[in-house]
Amino acid sequence: MSVDTLTAADPIRLEVALGERAYPILIGAGLLERAGEWIAPLLKGRRRVVVITDTNVGPLHLPRLTAGLAAAGVSVDTVTVPAGEGSKSWAGIADLVDRLLDLRVDRGTLLLALGGGVIGDLVGFAAAITMRGVDFVQIPTTLLAQVDSSVGGKTGINTKAGKNLVGSFHQPRLVLADMDCIATLPPRQLRAGYAEIVKHTVLGDAAMFAWLEAGGGAALLAGDRAALAKAVRHSCETKATIVAADEREGGQRALLNLGHTFGHALEAETGFSDTLLHGEAVAIGMVQALDLSVRLGLCPAADKARLVAHLVACGLPVDQQACGGPFDPATLVAHMRLDKKAKAGELTFVLCTGLGSAIVRDGVPESDVLPVLSEAH
Repeated sequence: MSVDTLTAADPIRLEVALGERAYPILIGAGLLERAGEWIAPLLKGRRRVVVITDTNVGPLHLPRLTAGLAAAGVSVDTVTVPAGEGSKSWAGIADLVDRLLDLRVDRGTLLLALGGGVIGDLVGFAAAITMRGVDFVQIPTTLLAQVDSSVGGKTGINTKAGKNLVGSFHQPRLVLADMDCIATLPPRQLRAGYAEIVKHTVLGDAAMFAWLEAGGGAALLAGDRAALAKAVRHSCETKATIVAADEREGGQRALLNLGHTFGHALEAETGFSDTLLHGEAVAIGMVQALDLSVRLGLCPAADKARLVAHLVACGLPVDQQACGGPFDPATLVAHMRLDKKAKAGELTFVLCTGLGSAIVRDGVPESDVLPVLSEAH
């Protein structure tokens, strides 16, 4: 369907093609009010779900979702957790699982993750380990979650050692991306989500990056519904295609981590706090990844300059000074050595051979990385 006529009656439908674990992604407006239409067929036995949300999202979107479920005869229990990365922790997952067990969930219970990336990761992990696995649905309410974290089945929590180092691959049964939720986002959260949209174009679609650069991105950030739907669809299609080909990140799925090795190190150094949102860390990390690519002779310097100019124009950070840096380069490298992509302590990065083309490079010498971390960009 045309993104210009986005409605709940006729949402965009994509598919994550994983055989028996395949599931749809629905993108549209007013989807929460009709959630029961898509969720009721997923229920096993009792027409009951448990919605897990947070203290910020619940007041904004839970009433619409519960009304939509009630219209389909689905009963709802609700668990609310504190908003923020702090809930994505050992204490947070233990508390959530205990509360689910107190509600006497069983293997036929469907969990609904209503919130941003923290809620999606936390609930997905709880679904993976409760009763050795229950079904869940992603209902992402932030732009970042709609275009990235809700698709692909990566779940997990943060630890003292780093971000997302404990978790599981556990695919959802359905992703409902309601565009109406985006209207409630603060501008900073909207920009943070936009960074992941840019990432998907930088790693694989130069023409789409050019569209964002030429005004599509500005229109999206200004609230243009058609531009938003086009970008969300592009990101979900990109991720769905890659996940279907490489579910557990044995090969090309690693490309989706462009900017993340640098970004996760910065998030660890800032304490996984609101000092640096995940999308902001990805923005800085992408700039550093292209800087390293230029230094290694893989990417034209002009491409890095285009990326920096676009991110700055959209109000996204491009260097460590934006989050309290510069930080000690050796400390950041130490964080990177704990990255999931690192092999035998050697550094692995997603690098670019130009805007729209990315590769994975193993065994990058620390001597090549330190200058990137030592200089403003």
